[in-house]
Amino acid sequence: MLIGKFYHNLEGNGRISLPKRFRNISKSWIVTRGLDGCLFLLQKENFQNELNKITKLGFSKKANRDLVRLMTNEAKELTPDKNGRINLPDYLIDFAQLKKSLVIVGSLNRLEIWDQERYHQYLDQLESKAEDIAEQAYVTE
Repeated sequence: MLIGKFYHNLEGNGRISLPKRFRNISKSWIVTRGLDGCLFLLQKENFQNELNKITKLGFSKKANRDLVRLMTNEAKELTPDKNGRINLPDYLIDFAQLKKSLVIVGSLNRLEIWDQERYHQYLDQLESKAEDIAEQAYVTE
């Protein structure tokens, strides 16, 4: 389970250091466009599991095909160096509007990489609706 919030900096050549608690859990990560303005960073196995779920929905629906495209067309496999650093591709840095200050957050089966200012703006908006979101999202069995 990937949880927690960590503040890091974007270094030269798009390099970031993974938070220490996540450095040794996978030798291979997939970075791709995220939703809501962030990047998704998934362990390779988790990325494949997510694609399998989408694939089971079938390709006859346009929304399913589009989601596969969004998840895979700009995805890149990354291998951290011995110090837990990875290099993000420029096109994904541009997509997520990453500047110097970053927030890396654990979101259960993935990490999200956010520009710090953008993350806090999004979080402020989210927190003002927390009760409504919880009520809509929570389903009893």
